[in-house]
Amino acid sequence: MGNRSRSNGKEIIGSGIYSLSQLVSKLRTLLGIEHLYEMKLAHSLSRELLSRMKHQILSSNAQQRVTGKVYEAILCAIKEGIFEFVFDIVKADRQLVWSHDEKSRNIFSVAVQYRHAKIFSLIYGLDIKSALASSSASFDNNLLHMAGMSAPSTSLDHIAGAALQMQRELQWFKEVESITPPSAHGLPNKMGLTPQQFFTKNHEDMMSKGEKWMKDTASSCTVVGALIVTIMFAAVFTVPGGNDQNNGFPIFLNEKLFMVFIVSDALSLFSSSTSVLMFLGILTSRYAEEDFLESLPRKMIIGLSTLFFSIVAMMTTFSAALLLMLHEQSWIFKPIICLASIPITLFVLMQFPLLVAMAISTYGPSIFDRKMKRWF
Repeated sequence: MGNRSRSNGKEIIGSGIYSLSQLVSKLRTLLGIEHLYEMKLAHSLSRELLSRMKHQILSSNAQQRVTGKVYEAILCAIKEGIFEFVFDIVKADRQLVWSHDEKSRNIFSVAVQYRHAKIFSLIYGLDIKSALASSSASFDNNLLHMAGMSAPSTSLDHIAGAALQMQRELQWFKEVESITPPSAHGLPNKMGLTPQQFFTKNHEDMMSKGEKWMKDTASSCTVVGALIVTIMFAAVFTVPGGNDQNNGFPIFLNEKLFMVFIVSDALSLFSSSTSVLMFLGILTSRYAEEDFLESLPRKMIIGLSTLFFSIVAMMTTFSAALLLMLHEQSWIFKPIICLASIPITLFVLMQFPLLVAMAISTYGPSIFDRKMKRWF
């Protein structure tokens, strides 16, 4: 009888521990801790595997590296954008920087072709960048020709808008051009095209889409800006409360809210006029390749910024006029003023991310790390 009681007790305790472990497991899954743990474990194991591979590669000779497909592994890692692998291997043995495939593409040619900025930045940490930059790749394409190729769709999917995608491609081309010898800039490939001609040929469709995207966006915003200009211009001559019949001055001239109304109306008028002019500048631009690098994005940034400011000022004008007329005598002005924030919120949700992305892409830090040399 005692043995049976002890057995039942152990079963109850075991069942309780099992239920508690299930509860903890579900709680970890719910909070995302389980996923973070799995990611950390996978990262730790991958680092351990990378360390062992690196030691094995360093202890092998040239023949073993060929038969072991070490060079193929390095180039495959570059294609997939696995920066940690490439960085550790190249840092451990500088000779591996000369790895190339059957088409004579070196590691930086592949990095440029597949648009992996972090891997390409390794070239700034090496003293042999001129030799690598001037070497030929497939079909006698030098490094600048590789930058003139169309980028894989996967490398541009995270960039909003064809114009920004064209800007990123130009940034790549200009960056590679800055490190290649001047003699390579006009060197034709087997197709008889210089790097600049090769870039233009491969990006004709993207430039056409970028032009259409810019014009469509500018046209839509011009309509909004022109509407705000019309409303704000009319509002300043139809002030709330009207004018005094004796002297013609506004009745609420001495009210503080009236000054808020006038100032916000003027700011909205001036900023919306500026935005319309910027968007007209975009519509009448020549749309050359160089314009996508800074000129067109700058006009779009100014246009969207001033349009956003004009909407905020217009809503402030409306709220000040409503307060002046009702003078807190009715409860209705509070919900109406709250509703005035809806257009601002919608504009922020729809257009502000684009404005931020364009500002970062144009004036933010470079996509390349020129200080990579400190790691070598």
